[in-house]
Amino acid sequence: MTITGQRLRRATLAGTAVACATLFPLTVGATADADTTTKLPGQTLTKKLADGTTVTITRSNESARVNPSMGGTPLHRNAWVSGKYTVSSSDPAAQLGVAAGYVVGCQLTLGGNSTTKGGGTAPQYDLQSATVTAETGAGVTIGPGQAANYVINDREYKDAFGAAGHSSSISFTGGKGTLAYTNETMMVNGCAGYAQARSYAKISIATERATQSVTLWGKPFSLG
Repeated sequence: MTITGQRLRRATLAGTAVACATLFPLTVGATADADTTTKLPGQTLTKKLADGTTVTITRSNESARVNPSMGGTPLHRNAWVSGKYTVSSSDPAAQLGVAAGYVVGCQLTLGGNSTTKGGGTAPQYDLQSATVTAETGAGVTIGPGQAANYVINDREYKDAFGAAGHSSSISFTGGKGTLAYTNETMMVNGCAGYAQARSYAKISIATERATQSVTLWGKPFSLG
């Protein structure tokens, strides 16, 4: 697929409807803390639009490798994350947008019935309440009760007036598309308590008679 007038800075397109983002792990010295690898469950979600069009979203191959003390203290964490989203529509003329990322919270429960290490229930959180947005590969500082939104892709483009813009959504035509990423890095600083992360994909679907957005959330996992 060719996106005229747009440049993908962190994603490469292969085939007619495939976008891949790859970032190799940072090279670091030996540390006393062993990495922990978590394999996360896949999921398939099907939604029907107002005009009867159906869209199916599948998340697969999701994993996270976590180093709980990248900076040598409990305040630093580093995670390498991988995953794949496949989206298809019953309307071959549908236009799709796929934006993937992770919400990382400090002493927050990101869905489900998770509890704090002390046994109390932590507050729930959502994407709109994230205190900072960053690209994967960047470091952020968050404290108790705060969350960061890490986006997988940053697509540069020019609007109708020639001004530069940025979007985390990758566009597909033909009613289907795939976004995959491998070893994207998230670095979190300043969180003295426990930290959680949770993947998400925001899917936009536009047909001749309907437009809708769907968010697919992954399973929360611990960053230590």
